[in-house]
Amino acid sequence: MLFVRSLIFNVAMYLVLAVMGVIGAIPAMLSRDWAYWFMSRFCHVVFWLMRNVIDLKLEIRGPVPQGECVVAAKHQSFLDIIILMGTLPRPKFVMKDSVKWTPIVGFYAMQIGCAPVKREQKGAMGKMMDEVAQERSDPGQIVIYPQGTRVAPGKTARYKRGAAALYETFALPCVPAATNAGVFWGRNDFLRRPGTVVMEFLPVIPLGLDQKAFLERLESEIEPASAALLEAPKLDG
Repeated sequence: MLFVRSLIFNVAMYLVLAVMGVIGAIPAMLSRDWAYWFMSRFCHVVFWLMRNVIDLKLEIRGPVPQGECVVAAKHQSFLDIIILMGTLPRPKFVMKDSVKWTPIVGFYAMQIGCAPVKREQKGAMGKMMDEVAQERSDPGQIVIYPQGTRVAPGKTARYKRGAAALYETFALPCVPAATNAGVFWGRNDFLRRPGTVVMEFLPVIPLGLDQKAFLERLESEIEPASAALLEAPKLDG
């Protein structure tokens, strides 16, 4: 039954992505607001499919960031990207450069002003900062994954300095975010598991820390909060 539900969900999700992506392409080219609208609507359709096909509920904890800030989030799954895209009012993601070539997803990501970065390329940090700076005229939530990649639940990876550079250079407060999304929607995993996925927005890290102190605090906030969500992931079935 889990396989069948996952199959139905995956087919439906990608079908909706294709249909909405094509319908919204011209409006998205004409207006960034339309690009955001179609992306947000797609995410909310996914949330509906989650609830009604695979019995996966979404719980948002903490105040959702509204103004211009850095959102530094735990990254376990494609699901946590969908949650942030569907929850934040005007997110812009720092993303792998290769994502911009992904059909539909890449097109819309570029339309809303996401920052593609070749992480292993010399000068990648400067390129990221330039990309973000170009979009400051349209303020929103700059979403970055401080570990730089998806990390499976319970695993660890070094926190990189990209989030600290954004926080310090642009003088923006940072909202850490914890999640247990990988429990239900694993990397390269076909199955989608029932339960309650949580995205938890943690207390704001105010301005004034140097980069080293900021990264230490960021890790000390996100990792225990994400670990606590894994201890009781509310996995059903």
